[in-house]
Amino acid sequence: MARILVADPDPSFSQFLATLLKRFDDQVEWIRPGPEGLPRLTPGAVDLLLVNEPAGARRTLEAAAPYLQAGRPPVVLLGMPSTAGRVLEAYQRGIAYYVIKPFHPRELVSCVYALLHRQRRVVSLGGGTGLYTLLLGLKTLPNTHLTSIVSMSDDGGSTGRLREAFGILPPGDVRRSLVALSAAPALMKDLIQYRFPGGEGLKDHNLGNLLLAAVTQLTGSMAEAVRAMGDILNIQGIVLPVTTTLNTLVAEFEDGTVVRGERLIDVPQGRDPRLRIRRLRQEPETEANPNAMAAILAADVVTIGPGDLFTSVVATLTVKGIAEAIQASRARKIYVCNLMTKPGETSGFSVADHVREVVRYLGADVLHEILVSNTPLSQDAIRHYADKEQEPVRLDDEPVLRGVTKAQVVAGDITSAEELVRHESLKLAQKLARLFASAPAARPLSRVA
Repeated sequence: MARILVADPDPSFSQFLATLLKRFDDQVEWIRPGPEGLPRLTPGAVDLLLVNEPAGARRTLEAAAPYLQAGRPPVVLLGMPSTAGRVLEAYQRGIAYYVIKPFHPRELVSCVYALLHRQRRVVSLGGGTGLYTLLLGLKTLPNTHLTSIVSMSDDGGSTGRLREAFGILPPGDVRRSLVALSAAPALMKDLIQYRFPGGEGLKDHNLGNLLLAAVTQLTGSMAEAVRAMGDILNIQGIVLPVTTTLNTLVAEFEDGTVVRGERLIDVPQGRDPRLRIRRLRQEPETEANPNAMAAILAADVVTIGPGDLFTSVVATLTVKGIAEAIQASRARKIYVCNLMTKPGETSGFSVADHVREVVRYLGADVLHEILVSNTPLSQDAIRHYADKEQEPVRLDDEPVLRGVTKAQVVAGDITSAEELVRHESLKLAQKLARLFASAPAARPLSRVA
């Protein structure tokens, strides 16, 4: 039985929290902070301190200072939406997790449970099939708390049609993350992934996308719809849109051509597919979801990729606040490199080319490891991809890589070697688990430049 102390001017919140945590048989006690702040407790008196910060409060962090300096028990701060600087300050002072109000009960319980049981907190950024494949593997790891931060730039297919019809954030990539982390029966997950083969207005629509669009209309936001669908699918972790602002991805190519829209960037039409992207940006400039920033700053490990380099990975890093949070975070940062090049985005790219772009959009070389595949590919697979103007991503010589990053390059058998070349979820997860285990002790958070 864990002992949780709730510091709050209103005792009704601790009663609410006690109800939430009842299934874990945790003991929740309430104290009202006095004029001098929080009372001093004897070492080991409680396992977790949860401080509910009233609106307009100025001295909450100062009141919790004795506990923050000691490092135990972990302190969870429930605060109102605030500036990135305020959130970062809370982590720099030693907060274990900054929960932004209004919070979701399942997500709060998930974070509290992770802290009480000292789970490794892993945050994964990206989108598309790459993030889905990664999450499928990571959720098999024991004692791991997962948060998926999902790109919101997709505008093709079913997602694009719903985005245009209803003016909502794209549901496709968050749907994949929800299914990947779901503990619901297989039939439920199959339903969420079901794509209509025909029917007027329904052809090629995905049922999960339609449900997310409907719940967005009911709740008023995609972020709340994702939370509601997470409840329905009983997800084991947290899924967060990287931004709550509708945006358009814009790519400027090396010949000066400007292409707007993820779908047109992703599939080269009427342009040389070997042209490289000089600059990627969001229009309008988008602010990061504060919950996503808080998760990155609280993480033990941040994984970036795999997935389409520009339209999934870099698209996430171009959201204002995300790269800054990754720079400041104490987390171990691991980039999972793609297996094959892609016409229109990465034709001719080597590992060093991929890493160079990730470092450029991060704004600093803060990566610790680059994970690449050394699984031998069959000649049939290589010929199959050559017909589509794709080739395996080449690993550069060490001096070339050293000119791009100080991160360690780690090779492993992490690929399915069949005709369709993909990362294999379980292989990838086990390789990453070994990297997680070798991570050094956490360092202090750095300041955002």
